[in-house]
Amino acid sequence: MSQPDLTTLLAKAKQMQTRLAEVQRELAQRRIEGSAGGGMVTVVVTGDLRILEIRIEPSLLASGDREMIQDLTAAAVNAALANAQRAVQEELQRHPVALGLD
Repeated sequence: MSQPDLTTLLAKAKQMQTRLAEVQRELAQRRIEGSAGGGMVTVVVTGDLRILEIRIEPSLLASGDREMIQDLTAAAVNAALANAQRAVQEELQRHPVALGLD
């Protein structure tokens, strides 16, 4: 490989790295929800898979059914994470050339 080709390749790699960092920052700002039990438990996560919020309907708490609360919370967290992962994949598919995925 000649010197200009290597320089071009390195510049393109730097550009892809910069764009990937931008996409990651954008995703980190996104709020994505998942819920379980017909909305009795809702979880909000970011695009970088951090849990921001867990909301539990007061009537579910009043029921005192600890096992159900635990099960629905786990299901809502898993739903939110799956939705976030899907959003990440969609975003990466929107920018394949900029990210070197073409």
